[in-house]
Amino acid sequence: MGLGILLFILRSSSHSVLMSAIVPKETLTPEKTIQYEERTLPQAVVRSLLIPSHSRFLVTPALSAHVNTVEEFAQKHPSIAIVNGGFFDPINQKTTSVVVIQGKLVADPKQNERLVNNPDLKPYLGKILNRTEFRQYICGQTSRYDIVLHSQPTPTGCQLVDALGAGPMILPELTLVQEGFLDRLNKRDALGSTQPNARTAVGITHDGSVILVMVAQKSNGGGGMSLPELANYMKSLGAEKAMNLDGGSSSSLYYKGKSFYGKAGEQGHFIKRPVKSVLLVQELDSDK
Repeated sequence: MGLGILLFILRSSSHSVLMSAIVPKETLTPEKTIQYEERTLPQAVVRSLLIPSHSRFLVTPALSAHVNTVEEFAQKHPSIAIVNGGFFDPINQKTTSVVVIQGKLVADPKQNERLVNNPDLKPYLGKILNRTEFRQYICGQTSRYDIVLHSQPTPTGCQLVDALGAGPMILPELTLVQEGFLDRLNKRDALGSTQPNARTAVGITHDGSVILVMVAQKSNGGGGMSLPELANYMKSLGAEKAMNLDGGSSSSLYYKGKSFYGKAGEQGHFIKRPVKSVLLVQELDSDK
């Protein structure tokens, strides 16, 4: 397939058409299914999804003009599963994380004036603008996912299809300092990295399968996971690369028509915080 045709598809087609046009049906394995697991731990309830590689399922970002709950995203983007995505400013509802959809930059943190003009964040701005992304590439006739820093170039022979920024990377190493989340000298820890909290993460296994995890606090309040604990948990599920997504009150998961939230508020009620971006898990149209 010529690059011009590929770029046209990226810019003008739905993801189902995109994947069906580029990925031959014989490379897909329809019998592979999503694996859902729920574990109750002493300090958290952890829900995870394994989306097998080379299956009929696609993991792709979505963005809303105004913040939405995962249920509202599901109404606009029919999906098997949805997890909350990148960071955003709840005051102006503008992104602080990169989002690329079908090859087009649709959310650029450089356009968020409250971010780039914040004097407290000025020392970290270069690192903030180079945080980790979950990406999808088309490389010849093959689709694959990756987790890399924003500055990482697209591999030779590949085309960037989608990207969702957040961070920090948690596997193969935790890059809190490199991405401007942690500064021990100035006592900055933007994510409360060593404290338990509701968390959301995405990971990739050795065979290219995708793992989505949402860590919820117990309904009696408190609990969750620290970022080092989250990294260890993702590793226990088989992830070789993993990235933290927005957490705390943003942590949320929609699966087969049911929604789960991560942050326990007063009287045991979970906080349903609307978010700016998400990762969707959608099933490809087998008739395409």
